[in-house]
Amino acid sequence: MFWQRLLSALIGIPLLIAAVWYGGVPLIAVTAALMLLGIREINRIFSQIQLQVPIALALAGCLILLVAAYQYKQGYPGAGVVAILVLNLLTMVLFYPRFSPQDIAVTFLSTLYVGLISYLFLLSTLDNGRVWLILLLVCTWANDTVAYLVGCKWGRHRMAPTLSPGKTVEGAVCGVLGSILAALLVIFFSSHLPLLPVLLLGALVGIAGQVGDLVESALKRQAGIKDAGRLIPGHGGILDRFDSMLFTAPLVYHFVGLIIIS
Repeated sequence: MFWQRLLSALIGIPLLIAAVWYGGVPLIAVTAALMLLGIREINRIFSQIQLQVPIALALAGCLILLVAAYQYKQGYPGAGVVAILVLNLLTMVLFYPRFSPQDIAVTFLSTLYVGLISYLFLLSTLDNGRVWLILLLVCTWANDTVAYLVGCKWGRHRMAPTLSPGKTVEGAVCGVLGSILAALLVIFFSSHLPLLPVLLLGALVGIAGQVGDLVESALKRQAGIKDAGRLIPGHGGILDRFDSMLFTAPLVYHFVGLIIIS
């Protein structure tokens, strides 16, 4: 399992970093592809509990979010969220009873959840956007990797046995420390960054990443499945790999915008 995870990382990480480095259209394209794959997986999750997430409707919502991110560069604009809600409600009215209120509710939730991937692009629009994207990636990956390795080797106390039996308190604590060390490494190569705010951000990324992982675990647990997909050997699907980043990317974007460069 570890070697599969490592091989997948060695292939996937350079591709993602290349998109981050070039930004613009390549990053938008990667973000859109991740959304498409994420919607397919969230559809699979909810179908296990007899709820529908119409892929076309969810993708239309994600497109609205991505266009808004490109146009306004201000996170989730209220007008975009309202447009997605109205689109979902109109679909329910026009196609009832094919799509129930429960179906529309989970579609709206799924769109906003998977749509958080748009923050990958939004981060690139900040001052020193590449630096913040790199910080996001290395802190999130350091948290995931250290938590996994320490949990497997020395983990004794289960953190959330009902949601994710494999996660341990020892792994979680060391994962946060790994994220802080990754932030320190970014500071070392970008000496203009403020030390204490960035180290605090590293700690928060470690915490948020683990919360994001547990949120997806709750969805999969409810559906009775282990992985959201099978696209990435050793990791599962896109949501299994990016579940942490769905929480850490918005955190980094808003923290940097409000605390560091405000």
